[in-house]
Amino acid sequence: MPRARYIVGIDLGTTHTAVAYADIGDGAPGQPQLFEIEQLIAPGEVAKKPLLPSFRYHPTEGELVPEDLQLPWPNPDLPDELEQRVVGEWARELGSRSEGRQVASAKSWLSHTQVDQTAAILPWAAAEDVARVSPVLASASYLSHVRSAWNLEHPEAPLEAQQVIVTVPASFDEAARSLTVEAAAMAGLPDILLVEEPQAACYDWYARNRDSAAEQLADVRLLLVCDVGGGTTDLSLIRVATDENGLSLSRVGVGDHLMLGGDNIDLALAHRAEQRLLSGDGKLRAASLAQLIQQTRKAKEQLLAEDAPETARVTLLGAGRSLIGGARSCELSRDEVKALALDGFFPEVSLDTRPQRRRGAVVEFGLPYAADPAISKHLAEFLGRHRNACREALQLDEDATEPAVPDAVLFNGGVFNSATVSARLLDILGQWRGAPVRALENRHPDLAVAYGAVAYGLARRGAALKIGGGSARSFFLQIDAGGEEGRQGVCLLPRGSEEGDEVRLSDRRFALRLGQPVGFHLLSTSADTRYAPGELVAIDPENFVDLPPLFAALEGDDGDSAEVEVELVTTLTEVGTLKIECVSLADSAKRWAVEFQVRRDLARHRQGQSRTAALPPRFDEAQALIDDVFGQSKKEFDPKAVKRLRNDLEKILGKRESWETPLLRALFDEFLEGRHKRRRSEHHERVWFNLAGYCLRPGFGYPLDDWRLQQIWPLYRQGLQFDKGNPAWSNWWVFWRRAAGGLDAGQQQELFKAVGKYLDPVALRNRKLMADLQDKAYDDMVQLVAGLERLPVETKVKVGDWLLKRLEKKSETQTSWWAVGRIGARVLFHRSAHNVVPVEVATRWLQKLLAQDWKKNQQIAFAAVMLARMSGDRSLDLEAADRNKVIAKLEDARLPPLWVELVSEARELSDDENQLLFGEKLPTGLKLID
Repeated sequence: MPRARYIVGIDLGTTHTAVAYADIGDGAPGQPQLFEIEQLIAPGEVAKKPLLPSFRYHPTEGELVPEDLQLPWPNPDLPDELEQRVVGEWARELGSRSEGRQVASAKSWLSHTQVDQTAAILPWAAAEDVARVSPVLASASYLSHVRSAWNLEHPEAPLEAQQVIVTVPASFDEAARSLTVEAAAMAGLPDILLVEEPQAACYDWYARNRDSAAEQLADVRLLLVCDVGGGTTDLSLIRVATDENGLSLSRVGVGDHLMLGGDNIDLALAHRAEQRLLSGDGKLRAASLAQLIQQTRKAKEQLLAEDAPETARVTLLGAGRSLIGGARSCELSRDEVKALALDGFFPEVSLDTRPQRRRGAVVEFGLPYAADPAISKHLAEFLGRHRNACREALQLDEDATEPAVPDAVLFNGGVFNSATVSARLLDILGQWRGAPVRALENRHPDLAVAYGAVAYGLARRGAALKIGGGSARSFFLQIDAGGEEGRQGVCLLPRGSEEGDEVRLSDRRFALRLGQPVGFHLLSTSADTRYAPGELVAIDPENFVDLPPLFAALEGDDGDSAEVEVELVTTLTEVGTLKIECVSLADSAKRWAVEFQVRRDLARHRQGQSRTAALPPRFDEAQALIDDVFGQSKKEFDPKAVKRLRNDLEKILGKRESWETPLLRALFDEFLEGRHKRRRSEHHERVWFNLAGYCLRPGFGYPLDDWRLQQIWPLYRQGLQFDKGNPAWSNWWVFWRRAAGGLDAGQQQELFKAVGKYLDPVALRNRKLMADLQDKAYDDMVQLVAGLERLPVETKVKVGDWLLKRLEKKSETQTSWWAVGRIGARVLFHRSAHNVVPVEVATRWLQKLLAQDWKKNQQIAFAAVMLARMSGDRSLDLEAADRNKVIAKLEDARLPPLWVELVSEARELSDDENQLLFGEKLPTGLKLID
């Protein structure tokens, strides 16, 4: 690899991507410069532009010819990339004139924890014939475009050989950062650095004001960097100090992830325009709303500009042959846009005001935006959370009455291109402080982050001031706690730890199993509380964020025992993620490294938390009971011991409904050890599948569940040894239903292939299949298929139609009503939001349910609730008229108020409510020795 000649900064933004660079070749580094990016601006027309809009457009077949898409470089080789797509300015323009073919906000999807960010899900809510790509691939395509444009202009210095720095929100967690790195590697940039966007904006300001920075900041003690971009609001606090070495800057606080920005203003304006276009009657389809948002974005930029016209026209084109004839228009005024942006998103509130806490976020196009759109309220909460850091930086005494509000602010992000918005927020900060707050000049909010990334690269080389502060968060390892102590965590890396410095937990010893997978459940907090390495603290869900778990099978040398005592050593990596090493106490030269691995099933590890519980004192007795029945060394067995195993376990451990998940998984691991002995007898097999499945449910949510699922999947291929009776098949299907949440799409497809032929109404005319059903527990098959949430949508539609057809006969199991509801649910239990059955299908099914008597069969009512439940995403929710019919029928049948509530408003379920509806519960734990 040739020596880097350039530092290149890439601001991979939600709405725009910007690139800057500096020559670090011979002599002193040059000044950062903007790299203008070649891109399509019209059919076959290429031009350089300062910004690359972060949009893709997926044309219909035959819509564009190859000449229309010709760029000055060959198509990059990206895995799973489409043959035809448009990236950049023309993609944004095409998307504003067409429905459902534009990919937008890919960056926001990287931080969306309830979908698979590597699955082909974008454009969201697109028609079935529209090709889709993953958020990671979409992000990679923008970076790949930048790389191609750069290499065309700098063939002697390819981008992959330069020092490339990509910016990310300060609020990005480990998963989102890792996915950004993955996207860069996919684009041919395998060696990048990351820098947080608010810091980059600060670096840019300093670089532009180096000669006068100390003078400008002479009276400043605390700088707030408020970065409101297209998709996120990113907040950071920078402490300003001057000593004998001159000016120093240290980051002392960052905000949590807040999906709230310019996109939300565009969305609010689109809702207003929607009401006018439809005269307040009904709603647009999701694809039409997406097109309308592009129009309102343009209108907003015009009407918030300094020389804004009084009004701007918004036009929604028709679709298909009525593209022009079906066009509808309305006007937005300058005054109403200003009022909506200011009063809706930057209202004047007091410093003690807090955002509204709703049970569900505002969801549009699958993205969970912040429940309260008032950015000023979130800012007040941020300052309150970091009150100690603010008071310390401002040098306020404990008994001081002055409010702890920064005395300077740096605005950044496209929202602050509007002087009106900047002035409003500056006024609010001044009111909170009781004195004017100085605004540092930022002439180019759209470009500052890219320039600042370059300045950061120069600072790393010692050519400029480097902002200190280290890690923005404290990281914790969750451990098992007994009794009523709840969740506890050991501090692995305190906030402020510098990049590359080792933090050793010398006062804590851990038991590490070698040769077996070991898992680490991690959390982080941005609170300004000072923690010491190894400190044991209670986990407050309000201030701690769950991170994707770490797990690996760590191998030892020959002769190593199965379990060794270790201490943990942690380091903050160059991309801002956590590295953990387990160091043997017996031999410090033996180290086992565990780093974050972002997997396709990451979202499944973000579901709710359960209270942690230690294993009960009599667990050893339970182990002995299981070993007596399924132990490897037993050649003879007591048939009565097999049959009474469940009762015997409950006598020792309590009723199984009370078993906490750490206990359930510990018991499952014992059953797993004895899985080969399940075939000793018919009773062994039945009991093994019954109890092992109960202990593994719902197949995810606990460290090492992925590994457990890998161990049991071969059992499916082996099948049942004793398969002649309904009870055997019932336990078999129930086992796989309970584990289904941890199975991937391919495995779920394989399960469906085995049972689908029995669900097809054609089976009713097939004597052999009907004879098989006498033994194979049809009712349990139905429940299994209903829980296979990762099946393709078209398969789900087919199964739902099959079941409704069969329900026309009185002989069909009533469980099929429930199954239709699960298959067509608006909110899936495993949160694979891209696998939801289309609205039109759910509506069609609902009509058949509405025709039934819910007073006689509550399973039908429950199915209707699942079909009509409000998700908040218009691409998934049924029309209000249909939901109102469900509400009226539920109330008439006097069914639970919770069911009515789920249909009438978008809200999250509590752990208890989730368990009530789905019978599932999720967990955590790791054993701490000392």
